[in-house]
Amino acid sequence: MSTLIVPPIPPSPRDDAMQLYRAFKGFGCDTSAVINILAHRDATQRAYIQHEYRAMYSEELSKRLEKELRGKLETAVLLWMHDPAGRDATIIRKCLTVDSNIQGATEVICSRTPTQLQHLRQIYHSKFGTYIEHDIEATTFGDHKKILLAFLTTPRHEGYEVNREIAQQDAKVLYKAGEKKLGTDEKVFIRILSERSAAHLAAVSSYYHDMYGHSLEKAVKNETSGHFLQALLTIVRCAEHPGKYFAKVLHKAMKGLGTNDATLIRVIVTRTEIDMQYIKAEYLKKYRKTLNDAVHSETSGHYRDFLLQLLGPNV
Repeated sequence: MSTLIVPPIPPSPRDDAMQLYRAFKGFGCDTSAVINILAHRDATQRAYIQHEYRAMYSEELSKRLEKELRGKLETAVLLWMHDPAGRDATIIRKCLTVDSNIQGATEVICSRTPTQLQHLRQIYHSKFGTYIEHDIEATTFGDHKKILLAFLTTPRHEGYEVNREIAQQDAKVLYKAGEKKLGTDEKVFIRILSERSAAHLAAVSSYYHDMYGHSLEKAVKNETSGHFLQALLTIVRCAEHPGKYFAKVLHKAMKGLGTNDATLIRVIVTRTEIDMQYIKAEYLKKYRKTLNDAVHSETSGHYRDFLLQLLGPNV
């Protein structure tokens, strides 16, 4: 469930565009006014606002936001202004070709549904003039590259139906390919984790635990390493419980000295309209602290205000 709070009767996109223009005018930007509008509009409304702004002022709203905002707030707001597929494409492109943030790209790819990935591939090509597969080929290696390409391009069922016999058989095959033998048959892990639906993999994980006394996740940790391990863990954890997975990612981003703002922004902005309610519930359950309180203590200023408004009430 989304945490986005949209006004019951939102202003017209034209009115919003005019209010934003007023916020930009004069000496200094009325940043609070900008946040109060944009943090309370859904993806469709934001697209209409951008269309109206362009029509009325012959300027891209995103370009104006770049001029008016600074630092982490600018990064978060500009990312928020994209449609979901365009946002994922922008994140992955930057992770692969600018920041060398392979972890960020892996998280986005391995946590998305087949429908989301199909749309992402189309948008990526139209936006950047290159195929996402080419960028993955150029920036990743070995089994990590193989799982990303397989997960990205293999059609998978998205329903909740599971063939229990096949799930049980897959658990046995994974055991034989990993913990039962000396060395690991990575091809088997890549094939099963890229071809099976999320519901099926959750069933495989359950059977694995029943048959071998510990989780499939533990087996993956024992048998693989590095970015390949991260990719497999992301697939397995998101198949079982995406809310729990992202709660853990957010906690890690804010744990210890300093905050990984790139991760904080990426997860909050991309999950607000999807499942942030579940992520907040899992965060509270696991860490005995609300996600809102954690974000409040790790951020400041308008940047903090924007993220907290996306997260909704502190409950």
